Amino acid sequence: MNYTFISATILLILITDPIGNIPIFANALKHVAVERRARVILREVLIAFGLLLTFMFVGSGFLRVMNLSELSLQIGGGVILFLIALRMIFPPPSSETLEVQGEPLIVPLAIPAIAGPSALATVLLLVSQAPERRLEWIAALCVTMAVSAIVLVLAERIQRVAGDRFVIALERLMGLVLVAVAIEMMLRGIKVFAGQLAGL
Repeated sequence: MNYTFISATILLILITDPIGNIPIFANALKHVAVERRARVILREVLIAFGLLLTFMFVGSGFLRVMNLSELSLQIGGGVILFLIALRMIFPPPSSETLEVQGEPLIVPLAIPAIAGPSALATVLLLVSQAPERRLEWIAALCVTMAVSAIVLVLAERIQRVAGDRFVIALERLMGLVLVAVAIEMMLRGIKVFAGQLAGL
């Protein structure tokens, strides 16, 4: 699947799901002073950005060490995206949300809320498919992190202005789009695999 800067940015935004992370961040920051919340959010976004950026540079080496092919990564990434998308459309009960006492650090906000398995697999897939366009993928990641930071810092205002129903509806719509992306990714991987089998 050949991605452009725009399609890669949209895909990363869908996967990091800043709208869906609003309730997670609201719950985790409940015991944090209001004046510190923006700083904590920016810190967690920067930590997630650092991890994803690191994966962009060491990802190809990781694939070689684990003896994994781009094809297995594409099909596996599609499966993970599909499961993530299903959780966006059919979210688990709120009782499953982890409540953090005090100020959260790295877990659960930076990891796995922002830089979860699906985001790590996606940046790895982008770089493995087109390593010569690494700067383009870094730019897409920068835009994604900026969008996440803005949405999460303004989360309380967004909830007040738009209302919980709008936020939920928007997340379900993003999940539906991500389902289509995941299925397309899996179908392309299966098509390549079938072609390889036919050539044997």
